[in-house]
Amino acid sequence: MDEKIYDVAIVGSGPAGYSASVYASRYNLSNVVFGKLPGGTISEAHKVCNYLGFEEITGFELSQKFFNHAKSFGAEMQIKSVVDIKREGDIFKIHTESKNIFESRSIILATGTKRKKLAIPDEDKYIGKGVSYCATCDSNFFKEKIVAVVGGSNAATTAALLLSEVATSVYIIYRKEVLRGDQKWVEAVLKNKKIKVIYNTLVTGLSGNDKLKEITLNTEFNGEKLLKVDGLFIEIGSEPNGDLPLRLDLETDEVGYIRTEEDQSTNIEGIWAAGDMTTNSNRFQQVVTATSEGAIAANSVYEYLKT
Repeated sequence: MDEKIYDVAIVGSGPAGYSASVYASRYNLSNVVFGKLPGGTISEAHKVCNYLGFEEITGFELSQKFFNHAKSFGAEMQIKSVVDIKREGDIFKIHTESKNIFESRSIILATGTKRKKLAIPDEDKYIGKGVSYCATCDSNFFKEKIVAVVGGSNAATTAALLLSEVATSVYIIYRKEVLRGDQKWVEAVLKNKKIKVIYNTLVTGLSGNDKLKEITLNTEFNGEKLLKVDGLFIEIGSEPNGDLPLRLDLETDEVGYIRTEEDQSTNIEGIWAAGDMTTNSNRFQQVVTATSEGAIAANSVYEYLKT
């Protein structure tokens, strides 16, 4: 067990977690940040063009800046996942996957979200064999290949644009009739000669031998329901990481997002939540809203510990 008792333990190493850490450090609160993936899912973003101060930056570069900023202000970084949190009196005990136990007077949960799956037969079978959930991570494996992207939001359009830089052709398969998200990305997709959008369509099946070779559509495209592809990138949104909220008996909405007040507090005293996993910020899951919620949570912890 770490003998030190921190003022605040921040569970989650994305924009919300690092922002909370920076503000906590400015308030002279000792803090530790837990997370296996520095930067969280933003580190996988091909480009970020809507975070103030950066006209264009890769998600990896931005996440590294967040990490370095928080660390330079005095945060302790633990590249570990938290598996459980238990309260003993006024102290929270944080249990990690490596069986370390840390103690803290307060908690800020900022564990973000995880990628949704299609939930179709053989999806897991082809993960790493043609099926991917991260175009930034895996695009280079599909040079001169034919790929498809499922989805119609910013994640799907930016993934398709990235893939068009290496693949011979890219299909976007979307269940609705109009792409949504930032108009700039939509316009870029529609102008790109390598990208073809298939509207009002679902992917219902996957087939191949050792690797993915074909996908099955629920409607015909060019007279066929089978579409030959070498890769399928699933970009259909995300859902909250719900294990810790359930263990802590935190109040959530029907989907699993943590209900938070204006000060980012939860229904459990001593626990705040920030970022994409909360019901705040009008469910507008952006880097700027995550960093804002992290800052608010840290301010609330400071006011709480003062009393």
